[in-house]
Amino acid sequence: MITTRQLQDEIIRLKKENDICILAHAYQSHDILEVADYTGDSYGLSKQAAKAPQKNVLMCGVRFMAETVKILAPEKTVYLSNSGAGCPMAEQLDVELLSSLKENNPDYTVVAYINTTSKLKTICDVCVTSSSAVKIVKNIDNDKILFIPDCNLGAWVKDQVPEKTFKFVHGGCPTHLRMSTMNVMQAKMAHPDAKLLVHPECLPEVSKEADYIGSTTGIMAYAKESSDKEFIIGTENSILQHLQYECPDKKFYPLSKDCVCHNMKLTTLIDVYNCVRGAGGEEITLDEDTRLKAKACIDTMLTLGE
Repeated sequence: MITTRQLQDEIIRLKKENDICILAHAYQSHDILEVADYTGDSYGLSKQAAKAPQKNVLMCGVRFMAETVKILAPEKTVYLSNSGAGCPMAEQLDVELLSSLKENNPDYTVVAYINTTSKLKTICDVCVTSSSAVKIVKNIDNDKILFIPDCNLGAWVKDQVPEKTFKFVHGGCPTHLRMSTMNVMQAKMAHPDAKLLVHPECLPEVSKEADYIGSTTGIMAYAKESSDKEFIIGTENSILQHLQYECPDKKFYPLSKDCVCHNMKLTTLIDVYNCVRGAGGEEITLDEDTRLKAKACIDTMLTLGE
């Protein structure tokens, strides 16, 4: 029998001993965030990994996030804490289907949400995150945009950039799609003084009811900085828990109790412990051709996002 605190202390000791940087996506449980060197969204974590002095990186998240770390930090040994942790949205499109879409729309710029596989990124023009998508799309020197794979995020971007023409594929995040206008109505009735904060991966009719729409980090920043005291959180429910820790004087309610990412929840503190002691996890490898081609659309994201 070992307690959470004892396990965390051992993880902290072992990560230092074995020169490991631990990255934890914001959708991980709070006990994992407490042992991480960096927490945040997928792209923010990748940037931190590239700058980190450690030779080894452990991603507590899902596969495409670990791949993004390897793309940006090829000299580091990168591990995914639980090999079963994938992303259904990242896997909704394959190279063959996207190649066909490109052939049929040769005058469109392909904009890929960062929630895509490294193979898919190799044939995209530019990557975006939920926080940078609007700015980057505005800066693209083309008024025709093929946005993949999340049509809900794409529709939200389209509303902010009405001067451009958009085409979408039918994709999206299964976790955020669980939230409905019925959830909104019920939550607002139960908590009439609460502000509704949602992620743009939500259905458009849900986002329309929100007081704030933004990325995971944007939602957290809004709640922390706001003078309001009650919030309904329309994204993965771990964010609600993290905000409860960070703002104990405020109240947070889930838009839906079903907004849980089961892939993110696969990673446990024991998984992290096994990884840092060399008894678990999966090393992420990419061939150099794939890595360089995938990096090109991330580099374009950096250029257009400046």
